[in-house]
Amino acid sequence: MKKISGNPYLLRKNGKIFIDSIPLDDLLEKFETPFLLFLENRIRDNVKSFNDIFNEIFDNFHCYYSLKANYLLEICKIISSEGVGAKIVGLPELKLALRVGFSPEKIIIGGPYLPDALIDLSIKNKVKEIIVYNLNDLKKINLIAQKYNWVQNICIRVNSQKYNSNLGVNLSVRNIDLLKKSIDTCDNIKITSILSHFGTQMNNVDQFEKNTHSLVNSLKLLLKHGISIKNINLGGGFPEATVMPIARLKDIAEHVKTILDKAGISINSISIEPGRYFVGDSGMFVTKIVKVNEDRWIFLNIGNHICPKFARCSLRFYNASQINEPHKYKTSIAGIVPTDQDVLAKNYFFTQNLREQEFVLVTNTGAYCLTFSNRFPYPLPKIVLVKNESCISIFDASIDRDFSLI
Repeated sequence: MKKISGNPYLLRKNGKIFIDSIPLDDLLEKFETPFLLFLENRIRDNVKSFNDIFNEIFDNFHCYYSLKANYLLEICKIISSEGVGAKIVGLPELKLALRVGFSPEKIIIGGPYLPDALIDLSIKNKVKEIIVYNLNDLKKINLIAQKYNWVQNICIRVNSQKYNSNLGVNLSVRNIDLLKKSIDTCDNIKITSILSHFGTQMNNVDQFEKNTHSLVNSLKLLLKHGISIKNINLGGGFPEATVMPIARLKDIAEHVKTILDKAGISINSISIEPGRYFVGDSGMFVTKIVKVNEDRWIFLNIGNHICPKFARCSLRFYNASQINEPHKYKTSIAGIVPTDQDVLAKNYFFTQNLREQEFVLVTNTGAYCLTFSNRFPYPLPKIVLVKNESCISIFDASIDRDFSLI
């Protein structure tokens, strides 16, 4: 069998496509396009590979799945069962994380906006850390923690110093003074970590090195002002697992370790928040060509409403009806939203013959497509989970509530 899109669970054999152990033709008989597929075994493999590498290199490594990448109930259950933690940004995500079994001791929470209800439920459940982007939130957290007679661990997100980045705390003299004052006056918070997140789809060592140097410089600056922090969080930013080879992932981990060792910084623990790496290549749309233009434009029955550019996925397109034919003819691919902006790909290498009603496989759609989708006036697609020779429907808009409203 030959792998498609670099995915060991997406295979071609004798002119047929197999999704794990199920022929795609069998799925097409059961489900009307468009539908979204997820590969449970691929998710588990990705979680295990990531954890194995970082646990091998770091003595005290903590992994937190970023739920904003994909917060489908069944996907979160799979990841929770692998023993990793959860990184959440809002109240619905926290409720979902608790519901599917993430231990509060393995939940970290944070974002630019921390409403009282989110802080209250977080402290009530004694989550591991609350991540602060704005030092003014420290007083609010302290007051709510007082109500529960609890000392809440705090992670400060520092600005990564990446060009045009506005997220996180700039460690100016004023902000360091404000942080010191908060430490002195707020008895119900404890600063335990700092976090720097450099970007998304980072696929080279240099980007992770820059982020690590940013954290090291921040630790040294804080220590200079009498603030000692022993735990660091490198955020996320990893691409799909099929895009980042295992050897490169290990290389990144080793370079991070080398930078920390050379800096002479004593670290108790290191945390990372993968999202896309776990689920990105586990998802794929099965769609259909609904129109062919003479200038080699094809229109699929999905579009940016459910497969948005904003998700920044490493999309790959395959003519599933002609999978054995060479994909080497430039073709532009558009969606069904009635606007010229609904372009999924331009001059993409595809089959020579283009026919309406043929099936197209769009891979690497497991992360952010659903969470960033805007629906438009179209129904949500059915969502199917495949494992070995079994497949189950995990979302049907005619039966289930919208997954975003859990």
